[in-house]
Amino acid sequence: MAIVDLIMPKLGESIMEATVLKWHKQPGDTVKMDETVLEIATDKVDSEVPSTAEGVIEEILFKVNDVVPIGTAIARIRTGAESDAGPAPARATQPAQIVIPAPIEESVATVVPVPQPPTSNLQPATTNRFYSPLVLNIAASEGVSMSELEYIPGTGNEGRVTKKDILQYVQEKKNGKVTSSEPRVTSLKEVTTFKESPTPTTNSQQLTTYSGNVEIIEMDRMRKLIADHMVRSKQTSPHVTSFTEADVTSLVQWREKVKKDFEKREGTKITFTPIFIEAIVKCIKKFPLINCSLDGDRIIVKKDINIGMATALPSGNLIVPVIKNADQLNLVGLSKQVNGLADAARNGKLRADDTQGGTFTMTNVGTFGSLMGTPIINQPQVAIMAVGAIKKRPVVVETPAGDSIAIRHMMYLSMSYDHRIVDGSLGATFLTAVARELENFNGEREV
Repeated sequence: MAIVDLIMPKLGESIMEATVLKWHKQPGDTVKMDETVLEIATDKVDSEVPSTAEGVIEEILFKVNDVVPIGTAIARIRTGAESDAGPAPARATQPAQIVIPAPIEESVATVVPVPQPPTSNLQPATTNRFYSPLVLNIAASEGVSMSELEYIPGTGNEGRVTKKDILQYVQEKKNGKVTSSEPRVTSLKEVTTFKESPTPTTNSQQLTTYSGNVEIIEMDRMRKLIADHMVRSKQTSPHVTSFTEADVTSLVQWREKVKKDFEKREGTKITFTPIFIEAIVKCIKKFPLINCSLDGDRIIVKKDINIGMATALPSGNLIVPVIKNADQLNLVGLSKQVNGLADAARNGKLRADDTQGGTFTMTNVGTFGSLMGTPIINQPQVAIMAVGAIKKRPVVVETPAGDSIAIRHMMYLSMSYDHRIVDGSLGATFLTAVARELENFNGEREV
C-alpha cells in the first residue's frame, strides 16, 4: 500500500493557480486511473482533474472555492487498497490553504470610503497599477479600497500586487499593524462634497424588493467574471470607437467559389473569420502600436501577434480563445485554428492556455445579424475590432467610364481603442487599412 499525491496540474504557460469548483470524490471513495476527481476553474476555463492512480481517496486537502497554486498536492490516494475500504480518518493538521473570503453582505445605506492617513511604513505606489481579478475580488471582499491598494507594496512582476501581498495586508490590518480607510455611512449631502464619486463595481448593493411580475436569475460564475472584466475595462481605458465600411464583393464571391473544394481537400470549412484575421494581421505589421499594452506610463509593444476571437457559448456567455502567432499561419492554417478553437469552446474542451496571451481581439457581431457594434476592449489589450453582417446594398461604383449604381456586398467595421495610447488618427487609419485590405482581396487567389 502506498500514498500518492494528486497534484494541481499545470494548465498553461501563464496560469499559476486555479479554484476548486466541485469534488466528484470524497474520502473513502474508490477511484480509477484517469477518472475525474474534481473540477477546477481559472479566470476563463473550467477543467476536470483526472486521477493519476487507482485506489481509494485517503484525504482531500482543499475545499470548494479554495484557490490552489499549480503544483500543489490537492488530494491523497491510497493505492493497493480494497474498493470497499472505509473513509480514512481525517489528519490532525491540514496544509496551509489560501482561501478567498466569502463576499461581505452590503447594507442598504450608501457606503463611502473615507481615506485615513497611511502609516509610515506604507508608501504610495505608482498610479495606474494593474490589479488582477483575483486581487480585486479579495480587496472587495475584505473592504480594501482602491486608495489602500495603491499603498500596498507589490512583490510581483514590475511591482504588481500579488495574492500573497493582499492577503498579508488583510491579515496585518486585522491585527492592527496598519491603519486604512474604513467605510462609513454618509448622507447624500455629504457625498456631494467629494470631488470624485466612488467607483461603481459589479458588486453594487442589491435590491431586496422588486415590483411587478419578475423572475430572478442568479449569475453563473462565468457571467460574473465577464461582468467584472467589462466594468474594469471601462474603468481602465477611455474608449473611443471609429467606424468604416468595406465593399467585400470579391471576397464573398471567391469564398462561394472555393468553399466546397476547400472543405473536401482540407477537411474543414472556410468561413469569413480567418479571412478577416488574415487582413488584421497584415495591418498590424504596418501599425505595430495597435498590438501593445499599457503599464503605467510605459508602452509594451508585443512582437507576437496573437489574435483573440470572441466566441459565443451555448450558455449565452462569451469566451475569447486565442490564435497564437497568427502571422505565421496561412489561410489554411488560420481556418483550422479558428474552427478547432470554436468547436473546443462550444464543447467545453478549451484548455486554460487557449484563452491566454491575446494581443488583439476581433468579434464578429454580424454572426447574430448586427450591422455594427461598439465592443469593449479586452484588457490589457488596447484595441478590439467588430465586423458586422455582410449585406447587399446599392452603392455608387466609380469606373474609368464614369460612376454607376451597382448591387454590392457591403460590411461595416468598427474598432474601439484605448485613447490613452491610440489616438484617433492611428485608430481610424488602422481601421481603414483593414477595410481596404478586404476590398482589395484577390478573387483569383489559390489556396
